[in-house]
Amino acid sequence: MHDFLSQYGGAEKVLETLHEIWPEAPIYTLVYDKKALNHRYDNWQIRCSPIQNLPLGIKKYRWYMALMPMAIERFNLNEFDLVVSNVSAYAKGVITKQKTKHICYCHTPTRYLWSDTYDYIENLRGLEKIIAKLLMSLLSRLRIWDYVAAQRPDGFIANSHNIEARIKKYYHRDSAVVYPPVETEKFYISPDIGNYFLVISRFRPYKRIDLAIEAFNRTKIPLKIIGASKGSNLMKGVNSNIEFLGAVSDEEKAKYLSRCLALIHPQEEDFGITAVEAMASGRPVIAYRAGGALETVIEGKTGEFFEEQTWQSLADAVIKFNPEKYNPQEIKKHAESFSKENFKKEFVKTINQFLNKGY
Repeated sequence: MHDFLSQYGGAEKVLETLHEIWPEAPIYTLVYDKKALNHRYDNWQIRCSPIQNLPLGIKKYRWYMALMPMAIERFNLNEFDLVVSNVSAYAKGVITKQKTKHICYCHTPTRYLWSDTYDYIENLRGLEKIIAKLLMSLLSRLRIWDYVAAQRPDGFIANSHNIEARIKKYYHRDSAVVYPPVETEKFYISPDIGNYFLVISRFRPYKRIDLAIEAFNRTKIPLKIIGASKGSNLMKGVNSNIEFLGAVSDEEKAKYLSRCLALIHPQEEDFGITAVEAMASGRPVIAYRAGGALETVIEGKTGEFFEEQTWQSLADAVIKFNPEKYNPQEIKKHAESFSKENFKKEFVKTINQFLNKGY
């Protein structure tokens, strides 16, 4: 089970690894946007909900938020002994038979229903924002459904201790912790380090790219930004020391990571795969002291933290940063503890614990 196949990010990387563990298993999802994902999953068995066939159901699936609980519950999974849901929203709500074990790998309790409701509404645009405001009256009902849905899995696995605590707070469920897979083997240490810091991110408000832009705009220190930035207001009025690279290939991303002075991580992430990718390249991370970064970055050994989520605090950390104090080999060794192979071993081990005697 997977919420939406509509963009490529950390949850989709996890899904790919789960598919490697169980290659014959079909994937159930609300919608699959083949074009947005460059048809990368067309050879998989993908079974979509009826929302896929509604008007603009693929491109504007958020319009059908009120229908998503019903759409998830319509999936018939009677033929399966084990269901694994890879979830940050609705997929945990699937209904299974008593004989079927359902284990939920949770990236976060549904953000816009719990922790980020008002920020989510405020940052929508156009018709999506109008529809979302109309749905405000339904959010309480959706929260009730989401809580009830979270009682259905037989076991929870959180992607970090950060999310373990969030699951306990909102769903009152205990969970095991298995860190998500990072393809550490794709990244390497470069003998040549450039004169720039790096941001890699989708242009979403909670990613706080605005902090990085403001900090580097004022300090005039070179910054490169990787991410689909077309049409973003963040690109307006920036100085020449800030370069927007747009979307790049995996090879280019690895090159930029291996040569940066440090990765800038201004957001609070559930886990934060990109920070581990930077460390797999032997490069330190300058991160906001919150969220998953607290579990991946070792202060003084693999990176530094800044205390307040403001451009001033970030700028101060960048100005004081000394890249020469870091050992790239030690940084990379730490990152390899989050490898895909380690994830597979720990995930299967944890699944078996749930199946054999519970957790």
